[in-house]
Amino acid sequence: MELITFNLSSAHLCGTAFHDFLALRKRHFVDTLNWDIPHDDAVEMDQYDTPLAWYSCVRLKDKIIGGARIMPTNARWGAHGYMLGDAYQGRIPGIPRTALPHMIQKRSVWECTRLVIDPSLADPTARSFCLELICNGLVGIAQSHGASELITLTRLPLMRTLRGLGFDVSLIGRPYVSEEDRHTYAVMGMPAIMSRPALAAE
Repeated sequence: MELITFNLSSAHLCGTAFHDFLALRKRHFVDTLNWDIPHDDAVEMDQYDTPLAWYSCVRLKDKIIGGARIMPTNARWGAHGYMLGDAYQGRIPGIPRTALPHMIQKRSVWECTRLVIDPSLADPTARSFCLELICNGLVGIAQSHGASELITLTRLPLMRTLRGLGFDVSLIGRPYVSEEDRHTYAVMGMPAIMSRPALAAE
């Protein structure tokens, strides 16, 4: 497995990685979870895929098998900020305003979104390694921009998984059940510190 990180200005250096990540997102969030988000027949891409966003993806034999997006909470591109900030202002259908307990707009805090791992990666050890690579990539991006904390809206079971990998994750928002997929989500935060050194995986 290979970790790659990029933004829109450097995506061309990673071949088709950006497009392939968007396609993986479409298969998971639209085709599997039935989220009502912008997409076409091939990819899912929303208002936060801007030049302010960065991406941490994992590639295996020229195939993108996982990834996530990250951007600062003080981001502003046109009419949009970052996802949880816009939700706090009541601008994101499906995410309650109470999910984020208070507005955050800090250069030192970055938001992670659209975390996904290809379901074809079935081996639990391989999936854990892939997740660890993605998260260490997100931390590395945040650190390189002077950030000290990450926040994300995600499913509750991920908190235990990330803690098991060595990330100091804590719950900072009130859990809620999504009307779209019936899963329980909550806002979590963690210091921008990498996990223990990841073990090598084939």
